[in-house]
Amino acid sequence: MDKSLTKEQKIVLRREREIKHWEKEKNRPKGRYYIAYVIFIITLIYAVDEIASQITTLMKTEIANDLFATENSIGLLNILTILVVPFQALGLLYRPLADRFGRKVFLIVNTFGMSLALLVIFLSRNVIVYFIGACMIQFFIPHDMHVVYIMESSSPKQRARTYSVIKFIANMGVMLIPLMRKLMMENASEWRNVFLVPAIVGLVASFIALILARETDSFIDSRLRYLRLTDEERRAEKEQKALDNAQGGLIPALKFALRHKQLRWLYITSALMNIGFIATIDYQAIMTYGYATNFLNSGLFVTLNDAVNSVSTGVITDALFLFPIGSAVAQVIMGFVSDIKGRKLAAIVTALNCLVSFILFAVGATLAWNPYFVGLMCGACIGSYYSSNDVIIMMIGESSPTNLRSSTMSAQFIVTGIGVVISYGISLPLTAILGNTVVGIVAFCLLVPGFLSGFISLVKKCNETKGIDMETVRGDEWD
Repeated sequence: MDKSLTKEQKIVLRREREIKHWEKEKNRPKGRYYIAYVIFIITLIYAVDEIASQITTLMKTEIANDLFATENSIGLLNILTILVVPFQALGLLYRPLADRFGRKVFLIVNTFGMSLALLVIFLSRNVIVYFIGACMIQFFIPHDMHVVYIMESSSPKQRARTYSVIKFIANMGVMLIPLMRKLMMENASEWRNVFLVPAIVGLVASFIALILARETDSFIDSRLRYLRLTDEERRAEKEQKALDNAQGGLIPALKFALRHKQLRWLYITSALMNIGFIATIDYQAIMTYGYATNFLNSGLFVTLNDAVNSVSTGVITDALFLFPIGSAVAQVIMGFVSDIKGRKLAAIVTALNCLVSFILFAVGATLAWNPYFVGLMCGACIGSYYSSNDVIIMMIGESSPTNLRSSTMSAQFIVTGIGVVISYGISLPLTAILGNTVVGIVAFCLLVPGFLSGFISLVKKCNETKGIDMETVRGDEWD
């Protein structure tokens, strides 16, 4: 670029070059079967994302015992998990860059990053390297660029169905984890092998996306429209956005929600349900130590470690085959009930399902019931747990005025954090002091009262929001 040009002239030249770049990208022929292989690529990437999101939880007992080799290894690994959280926050800050540089580059970078993180954990031989891999996973998984791709690449009439089918298949992809446990983990100390195959699949998927995927038309059109604005139009748009954003904000939204009955009780319900959050990261350990303790007490093993090593490659792997099925079915039930019977009933059903299925899988593991049934109930519990939160967030959005809707939905996570803090604050000291064998009892004593009280507040204090006019709702209709 000519150094004699003024700053304004350089900006204009860069803008013109970018316009030519995006025009050329938009004019690239898609081919007759483009949407088919894009769906294939996104499904593959979505499956890698689901696996990366869940693999450390589904391998928790083996990882904890190998890295720490103490009777309170689960508690120590949970402490390590807390230290990873800031990297997830960094990932959320990095997400908006896709609105400037495009979807494709971040689809590829995120998939490659998640896969590289799995490879790092596969190669790890100490806590430090494992921690680096865990931080990398938490940085890349919040981005969900594959979801944006689905939304912007599918036809409007088939968008919801396309998303549902891809999400269902991706959830089924989690079955790769127990399959790899069965094929590549002859004993618990070989847990790292399970990370290798999804890492390779993700690296291949990112390469395929690099070659075959193209930028979404929605982004290109949006970017071209912005680049073609005059300076005056661009300033006016920024001023309008600032004016719109001034209507919202986390603090004003939080104050508004706490002043009005419907939103206040939805927030309270969310906080109560998240008191049992520890169960969502300890469920594999609950099953493992439930079966191991039962087998030890039955005289099948001499030491608890022997029992844990045996169940890790046996009944727990069998149980995990049914986990993704239970989770997917629970989420499908929520969708159908929500659309047909209403949000409140869907939230009540999912909360009740979470409560019942947790009791069945926790008690079932302790009594050494059929592992496939226990795994199915475990999946139903976790799927229902997150579905309950999804419905409540939807109800919060439908109970908020338009100018505060996004902010009230975001502020919900602040209140939810109260429940999560209580969950960690009680469970971490207990498991760290009393050891791994109490993890099931601790989770039981947190999730059951939390969800039971949340269930009661849903029934008694919250109101239906299905069919509400999103343009005219004020938020004070239920006061």
